[in-house]
Amino acid sequence: MASIKPISGFPEWLPAQKLVEEDFLLKIRRVFQLHGYSPIETPAVERSSTLVSKGGDEKEIYRIERLHASSEVSDDNDLALHFDLTVPMARYVAQHERELAFPFKRYQMQPVWRGERAQSGRFRQFYQCDIDIIGRGSLPLSCDAEIPSIMAGVLRSLNIGDFQIRINNRKILQGFLSGVGIDATHHKAVMGCIDKIEKIGEREVLREIQEISGDKSFDAKVILHFLSQKVSLDGLEVLLTFSKDHLYQEGVRELIEVIQMSLSKGVAKPELVVDLTIARGLDYYTGTVFETRLVQYPQVGSVCSGGRYEDLVGGFAKGDFPGVGMSIGLTRLLSQLFKYDVLAPKAQSYSKLFLVPLSQGIEVVGYVEKLATKLRGWDVPCEVSLREGKVSRHIEYANKKGTQYVGFVGETEVSGNYVQVKNLVTGEQQEISIADELFFKKL
Repeated sequence: MASIKPISGFPEWLPAQKLVEEDFLLKIRRVFQLHGYSPIETPAVERSSTLVSKGGDEKEIYRIERLHASSEVSDDNDLALHFDLTVPMARYVAQHERELAFPFKRYQMQPVWRGERAQSGRFRQFYQCDIDIIGRGSLPLSCDAEIPSIMAGVLRSLNIGDFQIRINNRKILQGFLSGVGIDATHHKAVMGCIDKIEKIGEREVLREIQEISGDKSFDAKVILHFLSQKVSLDGLEVLLTFSKDHLYQEGVRELIEVIQMSLSKGVAKPELVVDLTIARGLDYYTGTVFETRLVQYPQVGSVCSGGRYEDLVGGFAKGDFPGVGMSIGLTRLLSQLFKYDVLAPKAQSYSKLFLVPLSQGIEVVGYVEKLATKLRGWDVPCEVSLREGKVSRHIEYANKKGTQYVGFVGETEVSGNYVQVKNLVTGEQQEISIADELFFKKL
């Protein structure tokens, strides 16, 4: 007998959970569309060399080949599943540069694959929902400010509680590190440590930074002291006093401008927080960076993140193509919302009404089928029972599928042109005319 044991890291939602995922996808897509973003879709595969050249970890990239591949050399020998949607987007923009209008605003919602160790909230296959703005030659900071405004719009639409968009600028981190004597060649490694501060703790970060610096006399505590600063949105200028490094000062000024514009774009003050520990682990980020957390459920972790980059597309095309974007790891988010009972899905289909013929005579069954057709014409999802049985069995079936209303039809209902509708939550039952469009649309 073939094995039915699940493969770890590859989610398989139950119908009720899948309905929530589809609802989230619709809401997220709508927010993206309201801000003027264009949809694109790229292949599930890219050339392995493309993925590795833009920061992909070779150990986590799934190469693909045919089960009975021939030995001859072809493009098939260099294909791999994409590990994110940003690198494919960069390749796409370079390939279609002449056909696109710049700044190019795109959204993309597809599965991605990473061969990392499967654990709670970490998957090998998961849905990502991305947006990016790509400029040609230049990109104003107002685009950076658009990202948190869209993050806020998405999270409000999902209705999963209060949230905080944590914002920083990598230039601030790089400039501060230079100012305290950390050589630029070590900035990438040190920021990688900073990005892990919540996972491994301050003591381990301190040890790693000290080791990276290679200077036993260097006191890494000065970095942690700086990262611990709490800065209010009304007192951002205080950041200018922590370092005179040119890059640092530039980063602070950019951060102030982006925050001011974000507030003007509708982000509420309680929704935006300066967090100097936000570094983002991917190498291509160069300026503004974001991470977003749910206030009531900090254990869920980051629900969407992103930032500014200068030369990601430039690796595929001549010229400057600065960009800024964000990504929602939808599968991970949903898994945590289900785990912590933030969401408790029940309905297993879109049906609002379960119609039950009380006899199998052609007159009753035909009446029910015609009623179902009429309801669907009114855009009311409904289901007709496919089996005979006691009323209690039909109610049990509807309850298990999470359908709140059951409609019973017998010969009496046929002659009177109505249906007996029972609300399984309240227990209320009433006779409803089959012409009562308003009632059925309110189900």
